[in-house]
Amino acid sequence: MDFKDYYKILGVEPTADDKAIKAAYRKLARKYHPDVSKEKGAEDKFKEASEAYEVLKSPEKRSEYDELRKYGQQGRPFQGPPGWQSRGQPSGGFGGFGGGENGDFSDFFSSIFGGRTNQGRTRSAGRRGQDVEMELPIFLEETLANESKQVSFKVAQNSADGQRLPDITKTLNVKIPAGVTDGERIRLKGQGSPGVGGGENGDLYLVIRLAPHPLFDVEGHDLIITVPLAPWEAALGAKVAVPTLTGKINLTIRPDSQSGQRLRIKGNGLLDKKGERGDLFAQLKIVMPKTTTDAAKALWESLAEKAAFDPRAQWSK
Repeated sequence: MDFKDYYKILGVEPTADDKAIKAAYRKLARKYHPDVSKEKGAEDKFKEASEAYEVLKSPEKRSEYDELRKYGQQGRPFQGPPGWQSRGQPSGGFGGFGGGENGDFSDFFSSIFGGRTNQGRTRSAGRRGQDVEMELPIFLEETLANESKQVSFKVAQNSADGQRLPDITKTLNVKIPAGVTDGERIRLKGQGSPGVGGGENGDLYLVIRLAPHPLFDVEGHDLIITVPLAPWEAALGAKVAVPTLTGKINLTIRPDSQSGQRLRIKGNGLLDKKGERGDLFAQLKIVMPKTTTDAAKALWESLAEKAAFDPRAQWSK
Protein backbone atom coordinates (compact mmCIF):
# COMPACT_ATOMS: atom_id res chain seq x y z
CA MET A 1 0.00 0.00 0.00
CA ASP A 2 1.57 3.28 -1.16
CA PHE A 3 1.34 6.50 0.80
CA LYS A 4 -0.63 9.39 -0.74
CA ASP A 5 0.36 12.98 -0.06
CA TYR A 6 -2.96 14.73 -0.47
CA TYR A 7 -1.40 18.18 -0.30
CA LYS A 8 0.90 17.41 -3.23
CA ILE A 9 -1.97 15.87 -5.17
CA LEU A 10 -3.96 19.13 -4.86
CA GLY A 11 -0.85 21.26 -5.29
CA VAL A 12 -1.25 23.16 -2.00
CA GLU A 13 0.91 23.68 1.07
CA PRO A 14 0.12 21.82 4.32
CA THR A 15 -0.73 25.22 5.81
CA ALA A 16 -3.37 25.97 3.14
CA ASP A 17 -6.76 27.10 4.45
CA ASP A 18 -10.14 25.66 3.46
CA LYS A 19 -10.65 28.25 0.72
CA ALA A 20 -7.32 27.45 -0.98
CA ILE A 21 -7.99 23.71 -0.77
CA LYS A 22 -11.44 24.08 -2.28
CA ALA A 23 -10.13 26.31 -5.09
CA ALA A 24 -7.33 23.83 -5.90
CA TYR A 25 -9.80 20.98 -6.06
CA ARG A 26 -12.20 22.90 -8.35
CA LYS A 27 -9.34 23.61 -10.73
CA LEU A 28 -8.27 19.95 -10.92
CA ALA A 29 -11.87 18.71 -11.14
CA ARG A 30 -12.53 20.91 -14.18
CA LYS A 31 -9.26 19.81 -15.77
CA TYR A 32 -9.61 16.06 -15.24
CA HIS A 33 -13.36 15.41 -15.08
CA PRO A 34 -13.90 12.25 -17.21
CA ASP A 35 -16.85 13.81 -19.04
CA VAL A 36 -14.80 16.65 -20.48
CA SER A 37 -11.09 15.81 -20.25
CA LYS A 38 -9.23 14.12 -23.08
CA GLU A 39 -5.94 13.87 -21.17
CA LYS A 40 -4.39 10.48 -20.62
CA GLY A 41 -5.15 9.11 -17.16
CA ALA A 42 -7.67 11.87 -16.49
CA GLU A 43 -10.10 9.60 -14.69
CA ASP A 44 -7.46 8.34 -12.25
CA LYS A 45 -6.26 11.89 -11.58
CA PHE A 46 -9.83 13.02 -11.01
CA LYS A 47 -10.39 10.22 -8.50
CA GLU A 48 -7.13 11.04 -6.74
CA ALA A 49 -8.02 14.73 -6.46
CA SER A 50 -11.53 13.87 -5.20
CA GLU A 51 -10.04 11.58 -2.56
CA ALA A 52 -7.57 14.26 -1.45
CA TYR A 53 -10.36 16.83 -1.17
CA GLU A 54 -12.56 14.38 0.72
CA VAL A 55 -9.88 14.19 3.44
CA LEU A 56 -8.62 17.78 3.55
CA LYS A 57 -12.04 19.45 3.60
CA SER A 58 -12.90 17.70 6.89
CA PRO A 59 -11.15 19.11 9.99
CA GLU A 60 -11.36 15.72 11.76
CA LYS A 61 -9.99 13.69 8.86
CA ARG A 62 -7.36 16.29 8.06
CA SER A 63 -6.11 16.26 11.66
CA GLU A 64 -5.88 12.47 11.64
CA TYR A 65 -4.16 12.46 8.25
CA ASP A 66 -1.65 15.12 9.32
CA GLU A 67 -0.51 12.83 12.15
CA LEU A 68 0.08 9.95 9.73
CA ARG A 69 1.70 12.16 7.09
CA LYS A 70 4.81 12.44 9.26
CA TYR A 71 5.53 8.77 8.54
CA GLY A 72 5.05 8.61 4.76
CA GLN A 73 6.24 9.89 1.39
CA GLN A 74 4.17 10.18 -1.78
CA GLY A 75 4.18 6.99 -3.85
CA ARG A 76 6.26 4.95 -1.40
CA PRO A 77 5.11 1.98 0.70
CA PHE A 78 3.48 3.21 3.88
CA GLN A 79 4.54 2.01 7.33
CA GLY A 80 2.51 3.70 10.04
CA PRO A 81 3.68 4.74 13.52
CA PRO A 82 3.73 2.33 16.49
CA GLY A 83 0.20 1.37 17.47
CA TRP A 84 -1.26 2.28 14.06
CA GLN A 85 -3.13 -0.55 12.41
CA SER A 86 -4.59 -0.78 8.94
CA ARG A 87 -8.32 -1.43 9.10
CA GLY A 88 -8.58 -2.32 5.41
CA GLN A 89 -12.35 -1.82 5.29
CA PRO A 90 -14.12 -1.77 1.92
CA SER A 91 -15.05 1.63 0.53
CA GLY A 92 -17.81 3.09 -1.53
CA GLY A 93 -18.13 5.72 -4.25
CA PHE A 94 -16.99 9.32 -4.03
CA GLY A 95 -19.65 11.86 -3.29
CA GLY A 96 -17.58 14.97 -2.76
CA PHE A 97 -17.54 18.20 -4.75
CA GLY A 98 -17.19 16.16 -7.92
CA GLY A 99 -20.85 15.28 -7.90
CA GLY A 100 -21.14 11.63 -6.86
CA GLU A 101 -18.88 9.92 -9.40
CA ASN A 102 -18.50 6.15 -9.11
CA GLY A 103 -14.80 5.97 -8.34
CA ASP A 104 -13.36 3.78 -5.61
CA PHE A 105 -11.39 4.83 -2.60
CA SER A 106 -7.72 3.88 -2.65
CA ASP A 107 -6.45 1.21 -0.26
CA PHE A 108 -4.57 3.95 1.58
CA PHE A 109 -7.76 5.95 2.18
CA SER A 110 -9.72 2.88 3.29
CA SER A 111 -6.97 1.78 5.64
CA ILE A 112 -7.22 5.05 7.55
CA PHE A 113 -10.88 5.96 7.42
CA GLY A 114 -12.77 2.90 6.13
CA GLY A 115 -16.48 3.54 5.76
CA ARG A 116 -18.31 5.02 2.74
CA THR A 117 -18.89 8.46 1.29
CA ASN A 118 -22.53 9.33 0.79
CA GLN A 119 -23.74 12.71 -0.44
CA GLY A 120 -20.60 14.45 0.61
CA ARG A 121 -20.36 12.80 4.05
CA THR A 122 -18.06 10.00 5.15
CA ARG A 123 -19.12 7.60 7.85
CA SER A 124 -15.64 6.89 9.13
CA ALA A 125 -14.89 4.02 11.43
CA GLY A 126 -13.72 4.98 14.91
CA ARG A 127 -10.01 5.46 15.36
CA ARG A 128 -8.19 2.90 17.46
CA GLY A 129 -6.32 4.21 20.49
CA GLN A 130 -2.53 4.11 20.63
CA ASP A 131 -0.69 1.16 22.12
CA VAL A 132 1.47 1.83 25.17
CA GLU A 133 4.70 -0.01 25.94
CA MET A 134 6.58 0.14 29.22
CA GLU A 135 9.26 -1.83 31.02
CA LEU A 136 8.24 -3.62 34.20
CA PRO A 137 11.10 -4.46 36.61
CA ILE A 138 10.48 -7.60 38.67
CA PHE A 139 12.49 -9.09 41.53
CA LEU A 140 13.24 -12.80 41.21
CA GLU A 141 11.25 -13.46 44.38
CA GLU A 142 8.18 -11.85 42.77
CA THR A 143 8.17 -14.41 39.96
CA LEU A 144 7.35 -17.08 42.56
CA ALA A 145 4.66 -15.10 44.39
CA ASN A 146 1.03 -15.54 43.36
CA GLU A 147 0.32 -11.86 43.88
CA SER A 148 -0.49 -8.82 41.76
CA LYS A 149 1.91 -5.98 41.08
CA GLN A 150 0.66 -2.41 40.79
CA VAL A 151 1.75 -0.48 37.71
CA SER A 152 1.04 3.15 36.78
CA PHE A 153 1.52 4.65 33.33
CA LYS A 154 0.39 7.56 31.18
CA VAL A 155 -1.79 7.24 28.09
CA ALA A 156 -2.55 9.77 25.37
CA GLN A 157 -6.13 10.76 24.68
CA ASN A 158 -7.91 12.75 21.96
CA SER A 159 -11.24 14.48 21.72
CA ALA A 160 -13.94 13.32 19.31
CA ASP A 161 -12.70 15.85 16.71
CA GLY A 162 -9.14 14.55 16.89
CA GLN A 163 -7.70 17.26 19.13
CA ARG A 164 -4.96 16.19 21.57
CA LEU A 165 -5.98 16.27 25.22
CA PRO A 166 -3.74 16.07 28.32
CA ASP A 167 -2.41 12.60 29.08
CA ILE A 168 -4.15 10.61 31.77
CA THR A 169 -2.57 8.28 34.32
CA LYS A 170 -3.85 4.73 34.64
CA THR A 171 -3.11 2.36 37.50
CA LEU A 172 -3.57 -1.41 37.20
CA ASN A 173 -2.96 -4.44 39.39
CA VAL A 174 -1.16 -6.90 37.15
CA LYS A 175 -0.73 -10.57 37.98
CA ILE A 176 2.68 -11.75 36.80
CA PRO A 177 2.28 -14.97 34.76
CA ALA A 178 4.30 -18.00 35.79
CA GLY A 179 7.47 -18.57 33.82
CA VAL A 180 8.13 -14.99 32.68
CA THR A 181 11.63 -14.37 31.36
CA ASP A 182 13.73 -11.25 30.97
CA GLY A 183 12.66 -9.30 27.87
CA GLU A 184 9.33 -11.10 27.53
CA ARG A 185 6.50 -8.93 26.18
CA ILE A 186 3.08 -9.28 27.81
CA ARG A 187 -0.01 -7.85 26.12
CA LEU A 188 -2.93 -6.44 28.13
CA LYS A 189 -5.71 -5.93 25.62
CA GLY A 190 -7.62 -2.66 25.74
CA GLN A 191 -5.48 -1.09 28.49
CA GLY A 192 -3.75 1.43 26.21
CA SER A 193 -4.97 4.84 25.04
CA PRO A 194 -8.74 5.35 24.62
CA GLY A 195 -10.16 5.05 21.10
CA VAL A 196 -11.76 8.00 19.29
CA GLY A 197 -15.26 8.03 17.81
CA GLY A 198 -16.17 4.61 19.11
CA GLY A 199 -12.86 3.04 18.12
CA GLU A 200 -11.41 0.33 20.34
CA ASN A 201 -8.79 1.11 22.96
CA GLY A 202 -5.14 0.45 22.30
CA ASP A 203 -3.24 -2.25 24.15
CA LEU A 204 -0.68 -2.10 26.93
CA TYR A 205 2.55 -4.04 26.41
CA LEU A 206 4.68 -4.81 29.45
CA VAL A 207 8.31 -5.70 28.78
CA ILE A 208 9.55 -7.81 31.68
CA ARG A 209 12.94 -6.88 33.12
CA LEU A 210 14.26 -9.20 35.82
CA ALA A 211 16.05 -6.99 38.33
CA PRO A 212 19.66 -8.06 39.02
CA HIS A 213 19.96 -10.08 42.22
CA PRO A 214 22.94 -9.69 44.58
CA LEU A 215 23.35 -13.48 44.92
CA PHE A 216 21.81 -15.23 41.91
CA ASP A 217 22.51 -15.22 38.18
CA VAL A 218 19.78 -16.39 35.80
CA GLU A 219 20.18 -19.01 33.05
CA GLY A 220 16.76 -19.64 31.53
CA HIS A 221 14.69 -20.98 34.43
CA ASP A 222 17.77 -22.07 36.39
CA LEU A 223 19.64 -20.01 38.97
CA ILE A 224 23.38 -19.91 39.66
CA ILE A 225 24.84 -19.01 43.03
CA THR A 226 28.56 -18.77 43.79
CA VAL A 227 29.47 -20.59 47.02
CA PRO A 228 32.78 -19.38 48.54
CA LEU A 229 34.79 -22.13 50.27
CA ALA A 230 37.88 -22.03 52.42
CA PRO A 231 40.65 -24.28 51.07
CA TRP A 232 40.22 -26.72 53.98
CA GLU A 233 36.46 -26.93 53.38
CA ALA A 234 37.10 -27.95 49.79
CA ALA A 235 39.77 -30.43 50.85
CA LEU A 236 38.03 -31.98 53.87
CA GLY A 237 34.36 -31.49 52.97
CA ALA A 238 31.79 -29.39 54.85
CA LYS A 239 28.14 -28.54 55.42
CA VAL A 240 27.31 -25.08 54.07
CA ALA A 241 24.07 -23.09 54.51
CA VAL A 242 23.19 -21.87 50.99
CA PRO A 243 20.55 -19.17 50.33
CA THR A 244 17.66 -19.87 47.93
CA LEU A 245 14.74 -17.64 46.88
CA THR A 246 12.59 -19.19 49.61
CA GLY A 247 15.08 -19.68 52.46
CA LYS A 248 18.34 -21.48 53.24
CA ILE A 249 19.24 -25.12 52.70
CA ASN A 250 22.18 -27.18 53.97
CA LEU A 251 24.48 -28.24 51.13
CA THR A 252 26.97 -31.06 51.54
CA ILE A 253 30.43 -30.30 50.14
CA ARG A 254 32.31 -33.51 49.50
CA PRO A 255 36.03 -33.85 50.25
CA ASP A 256 38.44 -32.92 47.45
CA SER A 257 35.90 -30.58 45.78
CA GLN A 258 37.25 -28.38 43.00
CA SER A 259 36.89 -24.65 42.42
CA GLY A 260 34.38 -24.05 39.60
CA GLN A 261 32.55 -27.30 40.24
CA ARG A 262 28.74 -27.04 40.04
CA LEU A 263 26.39 -28.85 42.41
CA ARG A 264 22.75 -29.19 41.36
CA ILE A 265 19.99 -28.37 43.84
CA LYS A 266 16.85 -29.61 42.13
CA GLY A 267 13.64 -27.55 42.05
CA ASN A 268 15.01 -24.34 43.55
CA GLY A 269 15.11 -22.26 40.37
CA LEU A 270 12.46 -20.11 38.64
CA LEU A 271 9.04 -21.22 37.46
CA ASP A 272 8.51 -22.24 33.85
CA LYS A 273 5.31 -21.87 31.80
CA LYS A 274 3.98 -25.15 33.22
CA GLY A 275 4.44 -23.93 36.78
CA GLU A 276 7.39 -26.23 37.43
CA ARG A 277 10.59 -24.86 38.91
CA GLY A 278 14.03 -25.04 37.38
CA ASP A 279 17.14 -25.88 39.36
CA LEU A 280 19.65 -23.99 41.48
CA PHE A 281 23.29 -24.63 40.72
CA ALA A 282 25.85 -23.98 43.45
CA GLN A 283 29.16 -23.07 41.81
CA LEU A 284 32.08 -23.65 44.18
CA LYS A 285 34.81 -21.04 44.51
CA ILE A 286 37.85 -21.58 46.70
CA VAL A 287 38.79 -18.37 48.49
CA MET A 288 42.08 -17.74 50.28
CA PRO A 289 42.21 -15.80 53.55
CA LYS A 290 43.21 -12.17 53.01
CA THR A 291 45.85 -12.35 55.76
CA THR A 292 48.00 -15.23 57.05
CA THR A 293 49.48 -15.56 60.54
CA ASP A 294 52.92 -17.01 61.14
CA ALA A 295 51.37 -20.18 62.57
CA ALA A 296 49.07 -20.61 59.58
CA LYS A 297 51.95 -19.94 57.22
CA ALA A 298 53.96 -22.71 58.86
CA LEU A 299 51.06 -25.10 58.33
CA TRP A 300 50.84 -24.13 54.65
CA GLU A 301 54.57 -24.77 54.27
CA SER A 302 54.22 -28.15 55.91
CA LEU A 303 51.27 -28.98 53.62
CA ALA A 304 53.26 -27.94 50.56
CA GLU A 305 56.06 -30.34 51.50
CA LYS A 306 53.79 -33.29 52.33
CA ALA A 307 51.15 -32.95 49.59
CA ALA A 308 53.62 -33.25 46.70
CA PHE A 309 51.02 -31.62 44.44
CA ASP A 310 51.83 -29.77 41.21
CA PRO A 311 48.70 -27.98 39.85
CA ARG A 312 50.57 -27.23 36.57
CA ALA A 313 51.82 -30.72 35.88
CA GLN A 314 49.80 -30.95 32.69
CA TRP A 315 51.82 -28.09 31.15
CA SER A 316 54.84 -30.39 30.84
CA LYS A 317 52.86 -32.97 28.85
